[in-house]
Amino acid sequence: MTDSARVTLAVIAEEADVSLSTISKVLNGRSDVSPATRRRVETLLERHGYRRRKSAPAHRAIELVFPELESAWSMEIIKGVEDVARVRGMTVTLSQSGGRLAPPAEWLDGLLQRQPAALVLVVSAVPEFYSEILRARSIPFIVIDPAGDPPASVPSVGSANWSGGLAATRHLIKLGHTRIAAITGPDDMRSAHARLDGYRAAMLGADLSVHPEWTRFGDFTQAAGVHHGSELLALPEGDRPTAIFAGNDLQAHGVMVAARAIGLSVPHDLSVVGYDDIPMAEWVTPRLTTIHQPLRQMAQEATRLVTEPQIPGYNAIPRLDLSTHLVIRESTAPPRAE
Repeated sequence: MTDSARVTLAVIAEEADVSLSTISKVLNGRSDVSPATRRRVETLLERHGYRRRKSAPAHRAIELVFPELESAWSMEIIKGVEDVARVRGMTVTLSQSGGRLAPPAEWLDGLLQRQPAALVLVVSAVPEFYSEILRARSIPFIVIDPAGDPPASVPSVGSANWSGGLAATRHLIKLGHTRIAAITGPDDMRSAHARLDGYRAAMLGADLSVHPEWTRFGDFTQAAGVHHGSELLALPEGDRPTAIFAGNDLQAHGVMVAARAIGLSVPHDLSVVGYDDIPMAEWVTPRLTTIHQPLRQMAQEATRLVTEPQIPGYNAIPRLDLSTHLVIRESTAPPRAE
């Protein structure tokens, strides 16, 4: 039997062929799970020796909060939190807030009833009154990759988004591209602006023009990549970009879909660079050149910080940004001779 300390929710979710939100529902006794699915999950929990002590004190749990559990990179964040929780002898519970920018008030009410040992939030913002309540209840918290610019009282861990945008664009320039477009994330997200600013810095540093119509704000979905990619590629051949830096891998894949729809080949007719380096980047065709964001390491660092409250001023640490790096695959090449 597998050592229960080594079993993770991710492993059980993969073997049961269910979502992480379903695993969370079973573990928390929710009724909106079919009997067959519940039996399959419970069987795997038993087989792996995953024990839930009903008498376990709530203060041994780390609550990990996502706006939605089905995001492309949630698995890496969960693995990183569990890496540290396992060493600390703590459990991890998953919570879905339902709000992209900040968890709604009803979520906060439930959290205060659960009283976890620590809180790791993968959200865009934490309202100040939430911070005050959490501190008053002695619940340490930290945010992973916030979109806004949190005050010093809100500790956060992210990645070097500006450097990532710079490296992605410099790679395309080094290949010989001069007509380079960028599709970043939502206009209200700091990380989206930072990646776009890195793109602009690389373009200006190479004395290349940044056309306003070639810089787009998407929503980090594949559909946004298809939409903006289609518009950019609909320009006359001599005026359209020969390369596109997409603000994340899902949008990059959407750009590739848009290119194929009009008969363009990647990378022969169009080079594409993404950001995140999620598993999808390895199995799309062609394999995606992208910026590796250390999601698992970000989650590990965040969990270490939030579970060590003995560190003086842990709740007032500056934002910690981990380094990114370029991963070159097959979706980029020199521009086609015209």
